[in-house]
Amino acid sequence: MFDLDRWREIFQSINKNRLRSVMSGFTVAFAILLFTLLFGVVSGLSNSFTSAFNDDAQNSMFVRVWKTSKPFKGLQTGRRIQLRNDDYNFVAEEYEDKIQYQSARIYKNFSIKYKSEASTYSIRAVNPDHQFLEKTIIDEGRYLNERDLKDKSKVIVIGRLIKKDLFGEKIALGKRVNVNGSSFLIIGIFSDEGGDNEERMAYIPVSTAQMMYGNNDYISQINLGYNPDLSLDAAIAFGNKMERDLRKKLNIHPDDQSALSVRNMAEANKGVGMFMFVLYLIVIFVGSGTLIAGIIGISNIMIFVIKERTKEFGIRKALGAVPSSIVGMVVQESVLITTIAGYLGLSLGTYILSLIGNSLEEDYFIKDPSVSPEIVIGATVVLILSGLIAGYVPAKRAANIKPIEALRAD
Repeated sequence: MFDLDRWREIFQSINKNRLRSVMSGFTVAFAILLFTLLFGVVSGLSNSFTSAFNDDAQNSMFVRVWKTSKPFKGLQTGRRIQLRNDDYNFVAEEYEDKIQYQSARIYKNFSIKYKSEASTYSIRAVNPDHQFLEKTIIDEGRYLNERDLKDKSKVIVIGRLIKKDLFGEKIALGKRVNVNGSSFLIIGIFSDEGGDNEERMAYIPVSTAQMMYGNNDYISQINLGYNPDLSLDAAIAFGNKMERDLRKKLNIHPDDQSALSVRNMAEANKGVGMFMFVLYLIVIFVGSGTLIAGIIGISNIMIFVIKERTKEFGIRKALGAVPSSIVGMVVQESVLITTIAGYLGLSLGTYILSLIGNSLEEDYFIKDPSVSPEIVIGATVVLILSGLIAGYVPAKRAANIKPIEALRAD
């Protein structure tokens, strides 16, 4: 219930102790300001890490091969390791329940020509699942499908900037382009959040590339997305086991990282998660320490106020005031000071973060520092609880004053 007389008394008490109220409020405001800025900076670092991995699915794994650097089972160093369709199928069959997406990848650099316009681009021969692993966004048409793969179709999906280079503002979908001397039908146009390099790229079916460029079953790389139901530790264990099994299958020394490596996003995600967790703990520790100092300051102010108003509280109790009304008044004053000061600090911190924007991204890898709505709601709850804690002990002391002792006080 809104009690105008109680609020008038509260503001009179604050006005009478302006300096003490302002100093205690400043401590709380500074604590929340510091808390907001630190959380914003940590959030900015988190955004930087997220954007760094934004180009690929968060559950990606990449199997890469090169030349051996260690002899093994009588085989010499410098041996070129070559992945084949058989290795791709081995992974698909052996770990079917642990894989969400899977794609082979073959790298080519070919000239793509349309009428008088031509340029050399990076071309990847892939499976349909590659769209989800690379987080490719289809703007027009469609991506490669299983029928394209089965029929070894001469179809191509081109990046947005390839379309711009070769066609300008004209329609590209459904047109044919010359790719290294062969005619390919454009079935889709895509964009990619990875940047310009990713959008000056094209995709063709892996089976088509194997037929046309070597007539073999060679593949350059195996990409897959592990089952998202797997925990990070389970995904890491899966990646390690797959690497061991492939080394055994391809006769590669167990410690030869040059010959075969598996880049597992689960390992990166776990490392980043642990790093961010430690940073958040530090922020909470520093912010909480400063906030506790503010709470103690407000509590001391309330004790001093109660001492000055001892006679008043004695008269109230003599006239029939119940202890809960005195407790409520003291706690209400404490919550008011804490909440106002806290929101001033929160507002100032949010404003400073908005001014900073992305100015720290280049030098300090802090991108778009900000506080989420969840943090604001959490801060509101913390401020109210802080006010209750700061006012409770003095309020209990005021409620326990005996009228006769209060009236004798100086």
